[in-house]
Amino acid sequence: MLFSCLVDADFLDTEEFMADGRAELRGAYPEVPALGAAFSRHMASQFALADTPVKRLRGEILASCLEGAALPPGLFSLTVPTGGGKTLASLGFALQHAQRHGLRRIIYVNSYTSIIEQTADVFRGVFADLQPMPVIEHHSNLEAAKETARSRTACENWDAPIVVTTNVQFFESLYAARPSRCRKLHNIANSVVILDEAQLLPPEHLAPILDALRQLTEHYRVSVVLSTATQPELHKTRRDAFGRVQLQGLGAARELAPDPARLYQQLQRVRLMLPESPQQHYSWQDIAAELAEQERVLCIVNRRDDAALLWSLLPQREGGLHLSARMCGAHRAEVIASIRRRLAAKEPLRVVSTQLVEAGVDLDFPVVYRAMAGLDSIAQAAGRCNREGRLPQQGRVVVFNPPKPSPSGLLLKAEQAAEVVLATSSCESLAPQHFAAYFDHFYSGVNSYDKERVLDLLQKDAARGQIQFRSAAQSFRLIADEGQCQVLVSWGEGRELIELLKQIGPKRELMRKLQRHTVSLYEYQWKRLLASGDLAWHQDFLIQTSDTLYDPALGLLPEIPDYAPASLVL
Repeated sequence: MLFSCLVDADFLDTEEFMADGRAELRGAYPEVPALGAAFSRHMASQFALADTPVKRLRGEILASCLEGAALPPGLFSLTVPTGGGKTLASLGFALQHAQRHGLRRIIYVNSYTSIIEQTADVFRGVFADLQPMPVIEHHSNLEAAKETARSRTACENWDAPIVVTTNVQFFESLYAARPSRCRKLHNIANSVVILDEAQLLPPEHLAPILDALRQLTEHYRVSVVLSTATQPELHKTRRDAFGRVQLQGLGAARELAPDPARLYQQLQRVRLMLPESPQQHYSWQDIAAELAEQERVLCIVNRRDDAALLWSLLPQREGGLHLSARMCGAHRAEVIASIRRRLAAKEPLRVVSTQLVEAGVDLDFPVVYRAMAGLDSIAQAAGRCNREGRLPQQGRVVVFNPPKPSPSGLLLKAEQAAEVVLATSSCESLAPQHFAAYFDHFYSGVNSYDKERVLDLLQKDAARGQIQFRSAAQSFRLIADEGQCQVLVSWGEGRELIELLKQIGPKRELMRKLQRHTVSLYEYQWKRLLASGDLAWHQDFLIQTSDTLYDPALGLLPEIPDYAPASLVL
């Protein structure tokens, strides 16, 4: 924190001395009371629209959050079923809490850029009448059209009133060692941090994550809100069989929702259908046949290969769509927009997706199929079914065992923990009380809560002043990307952008646009495609050279496709 204050002051002082106009782009944002008034006006207009039971419950949840804002700063939880309006309720709490206790900003944190983009759009809608716009997005996938000189400047040190960012940006900055990455840290002090979908925090890094959150709440007047439908029990200290502390919990959190168990009952809009036993497996052909019988259905699977295979088995002319991380961000956004349009028009629609659709992508299907997964993933999938409660009867969520279980690792451990809980809780398995048991089973299977021993690097030799900041920063990576490489793909305007890159080089605005046209490949994949001539290096960038490598439905095909010759004839 001291280092952050120093380097940001140095940057700002240099900026003012250079008199290049950048200093004038800082500050002058609306104060927290003005933000709170704008929020109140927006919510009044929302609740003035058609009255429904779901909307009344959302109003009750918001009122409870506003009442809790009077509590002293510290740790809070917001346990609301999917579709209960927790995004705006948490913002209402944060604004009221900040005004009540003199806090300076709200920082909204989530794992997925798709959620970040959606949330930032919602927040910009709330504050559309305020200038300058108090909301900034800070993540790697930001659309160039949404970036201004002022927002770009504010991202350097987070001096805007509302910051929407990713888990990677937030937590890796707290353990960073570079001045440019650290300069924002002092602006986290005296703020409200909303950790949306808190169950997505990576278990193998929980020890340094929770340690940082404790430091912020205990010493820097930060209020932290754990916001999710499936609370991951982060308050609990976990011990081994000998009583030794394995993971120091955060301590008791104050719940902001009025009554999570009652909310679950009142917002229960789906009927959960489980496999008869863990041994009952279905072939992809069987699942495809069931999906084909549904007019509008979403099926979520655990692996990208499974999504591609299942999609290929569907009748394509009858509304089959595919969604996975093999598609670049711009492509995924276009498909999600198409899904929303077709749902609104009640057209035939069968979507096969990986779990990227589960958190924060507001879709509303009458039927959802979910391959066996962690209980939190099943709950998120259920949140895409009958989301607004408009069906005359409950929606249907079908959980099935795919032909093969997940590969060994956290996915398989989550699957196994879910099977233990599902075996004893049946149709009420998504009620809040079952997630304590689920996360106990899941976390007990995690090999380490500090896989890279980050806390040891910072603490072991600290008494002698030998604190290994740089090694800790290099080791603390929430997403393991060893050997992975971003490939620039030719989907949509990607082809023209790649040609422009070759002509003018990596200009900032161009690279912002190209970020929306990247797909990540493992080392063995990109090296094979490089050897076959399907990819090529241009300076430091790996670009697509083969027209057939990016499929208009499936995205980037890391395996060399076996096309029928007729499909290549124009």
